[in-house]
Amino acid sequence: MMIRPFAFFFSLLFIISSVKINAQSQTSVDDSIAHNPKKAALYSAILPGLGQAYNKKYWKIPVVYSALGVIGYFYVDNNSNYRKYKEAYKFRTDDDQNTIDEYIGTYTDDNLKVLRDYYRRNLELTVIIGVAVYALNIIDATVDAHLFEFDVNDNLSMKIQPEISHSMFGNTQIKGLKLTLKF
Repeated sequence: MMIRPFAFFFSLLFIISSVKINAQSQTSVDDSIAHNPKKAALYSAILPGLGQAYNKKYWKIPVVYSALGVIGYFYVDNNSNYRKYKEAYKFRTDDDQNTIDEYIGTYTDDNLKVLRDYYRRNLELTVIIGVAVYALNIIDATVDAHLFEFDVNDNLSMKIQPEISHSMFGNTQIKGLKLTLKF
């Protein structure tokens, strides 16, 4: 069976128009005491986790600080190893007889250069991941503040059922799905 394009378009319109939303009356929130997403974002930007505390999502604060702590550990470790191998490579290639090379016989010049570049790349990647985690902290606080007043209760439901309707143009039947949302 071939569906004509305009019949398909009108069937989509019918399906969309048949979505029933039964919204319960909600009490209006006073603007002076409304939860402010900008304030949550600002709090999280100033001190990570403070926006989560403002949103009363206290369980997220240890997650934020654990992520930042792990990133801080890797930053310090990669930075110290990068500086160590950078100095060793610099001492190895400076042609000064008075410098003491602690890696003589352990690493070649190329090995020291590879280790230096490896830890520099990891250091830069750690900084990028740290900025991303910091930004996600702010985004999380903002989204939570937007959804702070969102009511999730037992009346929230969705029902999908088959639907057969008649076309407005002709006597053809249109088969589709009926989506009913109740909240």
